[in-house]
Amino acid sequence: MADDRRVALPVGIATGIGSLPHVDPGEAVEFVLRHAPRLPFAPSLPARSKREGMVGQAASGISGISVEADGSLSIDHRAIDPAAPLDERSFAGDAFVGFRAFLTAMAERSGPIKISLTGPVTLGVALHAAGLRASSAFAVAGEAVRQRARAMLRLVGERVPQAEVIAFVDEPSLASCTAPGFPIGPVDAVDLVSSALAVLETGATTGLHCCGEADWRLLLQSGPQILSVPAGAGLERAAGTLADFLERGGWVAWGAVPTDRPVGQTVERLWRQLSVLWCDLVAGGCDPGLLRTRALITPACGLARHGITQAEQVMVLATRLAQRLHDQAIGVRLSVGA
Repeated sequence: MADDRRVALPVGIATGIGSLPHVDPGEAVEFVLRHAPRLPFAPSLPARSKREGMVGQAASGISGISVEADGSLSIDHRAIDPAAPLDERSFAGDAFVGFRAFLTAMAERSGPIKISLTGPVTLGVALHAAGLRASSAFAVAGEAVRQRARAMLRLVGERVPQAEVIAFVDEPSLASCTAPGFPIGPVDAVDLVSSALAVLETGATTGLHCCGEADWRLLLQSGPQILSVPAGAGLERAAGTLADFLERGGWVAWGAVPTDRPVGQTVERLWRQLSVLWCDLVAGGCDPGLLRTRALITPACGLARHGITQAEQVMVLATRLAQRLHDQAIGVRLSVGA
């Protein structure tokens, strides 16, 4: 669980989740800097190469696993080594073109930056679906993600040494971890995520992103400092747990701009929906001031499936919502004499 460490971010920032629809890494980085200048995020570009998708990136360099051009996985069972699965940690391959372009552009940055990597549960589910036994799939995934996290922190530290790093674990599969037939138990899933966050915590502020409706009480047990959640994903059912999380210094990245339907041209409806959610959370025990002063605004999920023009509109709306959040949070602080 989050403790009393404080996330060193100003209030009212918009940022992205990660994936973008671009095929040119330079254009993707320009998009990031235009729409999220206060907290730029490292893009992944699965439209450029399927190997740069979530699973492709996560499986890249794992001994015995080949990532095919269509993003599917092929397994050589004889080469699988759960104790030392990752034999390529340089980020030099086809899976990390957007990430490398981002680090080049950030070389002189002294402010915060956001990076992310696919989590061990989501990777384990993919390895299991590709043919590994569940026990091997999740052992390989857990160790590979921990190794990748260490390597990522080292590389960012070398390339952008003066930046404050915000590192997210992306775990869409956690939305299903309590469902019957899930290949590992919920507690085991949380332990895997917690171990990845613990590695990142040595050099970054940590976040956990899940883009589905999940058991948020359970997910918060993994210990992120920032929880990234779609605004309509049932977080109000965990209001008491969220209240404790905020009191201990946790932040929420509100996925307040939908990525699965048209978003319109103004933020009025989106702001009303977010405000109603906050009212429900206050009724469940959350502090109204903390909800607003420990908050980021993001799209609900990545933007790789959008056209570039659609992605632009989503990020424009996220920025406008963040400005409203900033103005309201400043009002909250002034009203209590902060």
